[in-house]
Amino acid sequence: MSEWGYSIVTYDRATMARASGRELRVSPKAAIEICAAIRGMMLEEAKKYLRDVIAKRVAVPYRRYKKKLPHRRGLGGAGRYPVKAASKILEVLESAEANAEYKGLDTEKLKIIHASAYPGAKIRRYMPRAFGRATPKFETLCHVEIVLQEVK
Repeated sequence: MSEWGYSIVTYDRATMARASGRELRVSPKAAIEICAAIRGMMLEEAKKYLRDVIAKRVAVPYRRYKKKLPHRRGLGGAGRYPVKAASKILEVLESAEANAEYKGLDTEKLKIIHASAYPGAKIRRYMPRAFGRATPKFETLCHVEIVLQEVK
């Protein structure tokens, strides 16, 4: 089993808590956009936002992967409702909250200072076709990292 690191460089053990979800079966594109949306939010605000995305009340603004995407109400731009990715990121966020609570940090004052997602390993499968051919069906897994910091 390999050891996983974190992409954040300045980590203070006294005032920060972190959690990561490794090789999640969600779209890396959706996870990157969700992490960009929740970065800088307070913890309770981010949890409410992700629950609203799961319930399809609020759309996630897409800034990078937005070709041929329709505009959504309330955004003024392109967006989607990535339910599966939002639920997995909510689990990682709650794990980071539990880590912060275990450390003795005040959960009311936690802010997301680092939220990143990037592609992981690929699950390679092949679908047999006619005349001895095969079509690849590759699925890219995703890594998600969240770091919370207690603000004054």
